[in-house]
Amino acid sequence: MKTIVLATGNPDKATEIRDIFGGAYDVVTMKSLGLDPDIVEDGDTYEANALIKVRAIADALCPKGYIVMADDSGLSVDALDGAPGIYSARYAGEDVTYHDNNLKLLDAMKDVPDDRRTATFVCAVAIIFPDGREWTGRGEVAGTIARDFRGAGGFGYDPLFIVDETGKTYAEMTEEEKNHISHRFRAMTAAKKQLDTYARYTAFHSGQED
Repeated sequence: MKTIVLATGNPDKATEIRDIFGGAYDVVTMKSLGLDPDIVEDGDTYEANALIKVRAIADALCPKGYIVMADDSGLSVDALDGAPGIYSARYAGEDVTYHDNNLKLLDAMKDVPDDRRTATFVCAVAIIFPDGREWTGRGEVAGTIARDFRGAGGFGYDPLFIVDETGKTYAEMTEEEKNHISHRFRAMTAAKKQLDTYARYTAFHSGQED
């Protein structure tokens, strides 16, 4: 089984990605392999930040045969000109909680009418393969911002993001429901196609495929 190393210290992301892949790959975090670099995410797009993360650990891991992957995700709110966007994780400042970010978003949206509360959850994923090849892809989900917290599940902005397709916030969904509709699911579905192609290619050339 191929091992994918996630360039993240966020265990929630690792769990979600592992569930989305359904056990097809061994998914571990960089910290589990003793890596904890100081990564400065100063890109101006989700894709740029995802690539910054994977490039930060690729030199240490790709020569050993590991596949390195990272995602950068965020919530883009139309009434806030796309904010918090790439700054979603630190919207309320550095070293803040999910709750802090949600409270700031609710305050920023308190006077915005229902018909202008539209938003998009975005996830960009980047992969570097052992041969050095890089790939990026993206998944998006449209929705609206709730006026108060809804649901007890999920993490991040999940209690405030109402998915257009379901009328539920991510936090009101079960993990299984969310993992079959989310922006991360859509990005990771595209990523898995790349991973599967690479796995078939390497299996064929190593003589492991009939």
